[in-house]
Amino acid sequence: MSKKKESPVLDNSWEIKDRLYTLKNNKRPLVFTVPSKHTAKKPLLYFDKEKGYQRELKYATNQPSPFVEEQKGVATLGRIVFRDGALTVKKENQVLQKLLSLYHPWSDSVWEEYKPQQQAASQLDWIEAEIAALNLAKSLDIDQMEAILRVQFGSKVNELSSSELKRDGLIFAKRNPILFVELAEDDNVQLRNFGIKATESGIIKLSQDQRTFTYGDGDRKLMTVPFDENPYSALAAWFKTDEGVEVYKAIEKRLK
Repeated sequence: MSKKKESPVLDNSWEIKDRLYTLKNNKRPLVFTVPSKHTAKKPLLYFDKEKGYQRELKYATNQPSPFVEEQKGVATLGRIVFRDGALTVKKENQVLQKLLSLYHPWSDSVWEEYKPQQQAASQLDWIEAEIAALNLAKSLDIDQMEAILRVQFGSKVNELSSSELKRDGLIFAKRNPILFVELAEDDNVQLRNFGIKATESGIIKLSQDQRTFTYGDGDRKLMTVPFDENPYSALAAWFKTDEGVEVYKAIEKRLK
């Protein structure tokens, strides 16, 4: 939280109005106190790109600026307190508003300004992503769903029935729609799952050092896994080569 705040992109659209700030991640402690002056333990600095240096911050109720260098006379230190996870700042207190919205190093990481229109748009995007992921999940066959869930749960998918695979796939799609769609559209995910199933079925074998794939009914080598690569990722890539495509077709017939 001691990260130094850099200059935001300022424009002429700053509006004089009451503003509501809320703690992020739905945190709602009874009381949350924000540092209002610079200390060695909790630095309150703002990097001004135009001036080219760090500017010390302090919230003072009797000063027209949050920048110490612009304050004159004895500054009356103000307290910044969130209650139940929220803080309303009236339009008359522009110094505190700009400190919380633009300059404080905790801005956007610990709290955010409540903006109903932006939040509604963000929520709408998420709902639409959920719908798309759920529709996609409903259209996948069991093998495709198994491949996606294997990325998340590993070999545990072998113990799931078809109904359980469908159920868990729909739950995954709802909870993480963007990742679900990415995995569903990644052909390497399907090829990795194919390679794992072929290995588990004994059609091919992976050496103990995980560097070589061979045929299961002998020691004839299929491919060597490049150093520092996941063996099944390497196998998935190899299945796309001319030689790999022929082996894939042969394994596919045996798996059926």
